[in-house]
Order: sequence, then structure tokens, then C-alpha cells
Amino acid sequence: MTDEHRSSPRPEDDAARLGLVVVGEAAALHSGDEAALDASEQNIRDTIDELIDEPLTPRQEEVVERLASAGGTLTAGLSGALAAQAGRSVDDILEGAARSVVWQQRLAEQRDDAARQHGEPRQHGEARHHGEARHHGGEREDAGGQREDAGGQQRDRRDDDGRDGD
Repeated sequence: MTDEHRSSPRPEDDAARLGLVVVGEAAALHSGDEAALDASEQNIRDTIDELIDEPLTPRQEEVVERLASAGGTLTAGLSGALAAQAGRSVDDILEGAARSVVWQQRLAEQRDDAARQHGEPRQHGEARHHGEARHHGGEREDAGGQREDAGGQQRDRRDDDGRDGD
């Protein structure tokens, strides 16, 4: 999600894209479909090729592909366990994971937009100013004191029994 003010994607955009590739790999693993697995592996390679600035050595490329694949395997295993424990389908869990990735990307974009509106453009890799964001466990707190929680948007949609309210 780039706009006219940015010459290159934000790191959060690249991270979100990689996160969705990992969720896709997990979904392919759970499907057991060889064609889906092949397509997911190709998606990993294509995504890495598009995100890197300089060509990787064959060894580096192999390591990065295996890391993405391992992330998918881990995500698949944890999603299966969570689905069994929660009485939900694996697809529901993976869908929630994908929504969380996109949600984090949107929160980062909103923070960047707010900083720009206040005349504080941020550059990639720039250190945060005077406690702009503080980390608390798995959450982050912005300068306004609001915390972002990757699972918050999921919990907000659930009833008292943990089922989707939709």
C-alpha cells in the first residue's frame, strides 16, 4: 500500500506480504493438495525475488525459501492445534491469521499517516522519536497511549463463547 508520498513500499507492507505468503503456505499444507503446495512454493520464490534489492546467492535464496516454508509449517501446526482446541475449522484460524496480518499493516499505515499530518514524516529505518511507540509484550503503545493488538480485531467480533458474531 504505497501512495504518492512514498517512493518505495514501507517495511510493514513487505512484512505483511511475507506474512500472507506464510499463511498461504500453511493453507496449502493443510489442504494436502500437491498443486496448492507447488503454487505456494512458487509464490514464496516469486515474493522473495520481488522484495529483495540485490540478487541473493543461491545459498541465501535457499535459506530464505526454507525459512518461509518453515514459517508456513509452524503456522499450519499451530493453526491445527488451535482449531482443535477452540472447536473451529483450520480455515477459520488461518483466515483470522491473514486478517491479523492485514490489520497490523493498516495500523502501521494509520500511524504513518498521522505522523505525516503532524509534520513528522518518517523514513524507513528511522528511530522513533521521544517514545513515539513503546512495546509491552506482544502489544505496542503509540504516542497517544493507544495499544495495538494483533488479535484485538478478532476478539471484538466474537461473542461470549468465542464464536464469530457475524
